[in-house]
Amino acid sequence: MDRLRALGRLLPRVAVAVGAGALLGFAFEPHDLPWLTIVAVPLLLAALHGISMKAGFLVGAGFGITYYAVLVPWLSVIGGDAAIALAVLEGLFYAVFGLFATQVLKLRWWALWIPCLWVATEFATASVPFGGFPWGRLAWAFADAPLGRLAAYVGIPGLSFVVAFIGVLVYAVLRRGTALRMRIVSLVAGLAIVFGSALIHLSLAGDGKSVTAAMVQGNVPGKGLEFLGRARTVTRNHLQATLDLQKDVDAGKVKKPDLVIWPENSTDIDPYKDAETRADIEQAVHAVDVPILVGAVTEGPGENERQTTGIVWDPVSGPGQRYAKRHPVPFGEYIPFRDQLLPYIHRLEMVGAQTVPGVGPGVMPIRGVKYGDVICFELAYDNVISDVVKGGAQVLIVQTNNATYGGTGQPEQQFAITRMRAIETGRTILIASTSGISGVIRPDGSVEHKSAQFTRDIYVADVPLTDGQTLATTIGGWPQWILTGLGLLGLVLALLNRRRTRAEQTPPPPATGSTKPREKVPA
Repeated sequence: MDRLRALGRLLPRVAVAVGAGALLGFAFEPHDLPWLTIVAVPLLLAALHGISMKAGFLVGAGFGITYYAVLVPWLSVIGGDAAIALAVLEGLFYAVFGLFATQVLKLRWWALWIPCLWVATEFATASVPFGGFPWGRLAWAFADAPLGRLAAYVGIPGLSFVVAFIGVLVYAVLRRGTALRMRIVSLVAGLAIVFGSALIHLSLAGDGKSVTAAMVQGNVPGKGLEFLGRARTVTRNHLQATLDLQKDVDAGKVKKPDLVIWPENSTDIDPYKDAETRADIEQAVHAVDVPILVGAVTEGPGENERQTTGIVWDPVSGPGQRYAKRHPVPFGEYIPFRDQLLPYIHRLEMVGAQTVPGVGPGVMPIRGVKYGDVICFELAYDNVISDVVKGGAQVLIVQTNNATYGGTGQPEQQFAITRMRAIETGRTILIASTSGISGVIRPDGSVEHKSAQFTRDIYVADVPLTDGQTLATTIGGWPQWILTGLGLLGLVLALLNRRRTRAEQTPPPPATGSTKPREKVPA
């Protein structure tokens, strides 16, 4: 009976946490309601306050699983079981957060430790397993909000801390028992951060130099998984779009580009080994008479292996510089534990050859300009972006293929992440997608061009080059390491405090034996 009563008391808290997780999921694209973050965080903290660690694990799990179920329903294109598995896996990180947050909330400086613990949780989700899944970071919701401009100074982890901290301040204002002084300080601090961020101005000027680039979105035949197996059609769509681009250049309708960008998977047939694919690319290159950055899947380096690459194809010298994707998608581009899983999950055979990660950043000097090439999902990984910027990239390129997830909200989420990267790095980002969304994002995160999905789109842009560093790119990963370290320190202090409190509350053991003095026996 006692357990049933305890469960009955816990269920309303789990319900609140589930609601908070759903609200947080709606903060992101395609719903784009970023200020729900500062509603969701205090609701979760209210549900965690004053309960045991075991109960905190259940509350955190309810929050996290619901959060990811709302955030990434697009994975159901692969299979409903895949979407459920990802939501449960990522949600368990927030179950661990809930487990420890119940104790951290008891500390004197809990308002500092909690947002640090949140950053530590995001760091964990972005790191493990299989390289992590950094899709659910609070910062990604703020591409359209003034608060997002802080990313240029504190980076993506720092912005997540700020968002979580504002949520903590809201909770401090509303929490029963909070001293009046604490409520006033929390309210003033929260308002100062929000309105202060609106005063930040981000430059669009660059360093006085510019480059002209053309993004070619050739489109694909079909949606979802329908386009698979139609590689030649996709390549020829991009060939024809490039030929039409040159017609517009010859007619004086658009400026001649210095570089043409084809998307990821613009050819899934290795152009080094297939004469027909190579001929299509060379026809396009010779037509525009400038280099084309081709997105190609190449065979090797080993047997039954492949790489997702960006290849600079020059009209004179042919294929030259090459960047191989460093963060291929597990179960999408390669299968962990392949030999063990394939006999039981036959659907994984659709993945084909194992994609092998590349080595080194995609910094590509092309005719006097340094480009930083990033391929699809890996733009969400901090080290990939940091490496190309510190390698001297003056403008960033994202080659992507979202055809599998077209119309599901995933392309909008990726586009928002790309906008946050532009703010963080202070660089223009050029996006080429097979089927959308392609576009141009300015260094302040604003959008110059955004294509529709599943349409052909050709866009020529004259964009500034930037050699300087934002504060965020200068300090690199230090905010994440420091905030994660502080979160772990708060956790250690909370566990020590719990141990001390339990020791103080434990009554001393009863004395053994009698304390009555022995009587002397007369001799």
